[in-house]
Amino acid sequence: MIYVKNISYMLSHIFFIVFIYLFMIHRFSQKKTIVICFFSCTVMNLLDSLKLNLFPGSDSIYFFTTITQIAVAQFTGVYISKKRDSRALFISLSASNYVIVGSITASILYILTDSIILALAGNLLMHLAILFVLFGRLGNIFHKFCERDFGKSWWGLCLIPVFFFCSFSCLAFFPYTLYEYPENILASIFLMITMLVSYVAVLRYLDTETKQVDEYWKNVMFESYIKGLESQNYLVEQSERNLKILRHDMRHYSMIIDSLIDQQEYNEIRNIAGHINEVVNENKVHRYCENLVVNTILTKMAKQAQSLHIDLRLDILIPRQIPVNEYEFAMVLANLLENAVFSVQNMEPAKKSIDAKIHCTAEYLLIDMENECTKEIHFDSITGLPKSKRGKSHGLGMQSVQAFSDKLGGNIECYCENNRFRIILFVKFSPHFT
Repeated sequence: MIYVKNISYMLSHIFFIVFIYLFMIHRFSQKKTIVICFFSCTVMNLLDSLKLNLFPGSDSIYFFTTITQIAVAQFTGVYISKKRDSRALFISLSASNYVIVGSITASILYILTDSIILALAGNLLMHLAILFVLFGRLGNIFHKFCERDFGKSWWGLCLIPVFFFCSFSCLAFFPYTLYEYPENILASIFLMITMLVSYVAVLRYLDTETKQVDEYWKNVMFESYIKGLESQNYLVEQSERNLKILRHDMRHYSMIIDSLIDQQEYNEIRNIAGHINEVVNENKVHRYCENLVVNTILTKMAKQAQSLHIDLRLDILIPRQIPVNEYEFAMVLANLLENAVFSVQNMEPAKKSIDAKIHCTAEYLLIDMENECTKEIHFDSITGLPKSKRGKSHGLGMQSVQAFSDKLGGNIECYCENNRFRIILFVKFSPHFT
């Protein structure tokens, strides 16, 4: 029986490491992550030898080594995660519950069949089945769960795996094992089924909520797009009316110019010509770029900045066809420009300016925005992006920018120096990027 325990526990540690490796988004390189996981697995296996082989009858050694193993396992999961927060802990705790199912399966098979081979084979197959089913059905949900940030804390969800793990431990391992109390086998089986169903339900719910948030942002994007189109349409209609008036008045201007020519009043003729050019320029509908969606958003934001007497200096290089989703790109620009406008709108006139360089070509994407900033900015320790102080309903725009950058494999730099805030988003496209 001691061999069953040793091998069963070793398999549990290995599959735990495999689980967190597959389901976590890594902070470190692949090589470094593998080294950390291997070291952690080795430590947990050595602790198993201590409690099972060297001190098999000591309850205190068993208890303290188990606690140490739990600490090492959870620390490893959170440490290798790109975002060391409650989501990483939830996944790591969940991994402990999934692998404990394999250990319990081995114990049950050994008790029922008294066969080491069947017990270990059942353990291995159960681990593989759970891993493949979860990764195939829920892997994408886990990754989206890690990538996106909706301003919520998931510490409450962490209680789910904690209570399941405690229940499993009390039923099958400590203070008495299933070998000593086989009457707990049926309860353990139903608890395993309950856990698996509960996890699927919770993760499906999270996936649904993620999709709802995505739909919300799409609706915001389209609403902004429609308002921009309405604004452009109004400008075009207004310009057409003014130009019609100008065309109607041209015969009067022509008569005045003819009269001034006869009188040789050339300076006054120049003034009339300048007035006509000024009217034409005022009624010219400005086009920032060839892409309709992006131009609509830029027009809307430029109009907002103008209404607040903000000097918006734009350097735009965006063709009609761009290698990214034009709606997502426009949403990113709207978020960044809106944040910049909010930052400078109440400043003195000399400081109410925004510099924005926006290039999107087949080779690269560059967004470089800079504006005056007199208030203290707090940056997120993980993402490096500024954190909103305006409440829970704010700050989602920067999270949307982060998600857009992560999706394209881009880099974001964000800093504030000499009361000047600057954010740079850069993406280098591969030759086959579509």
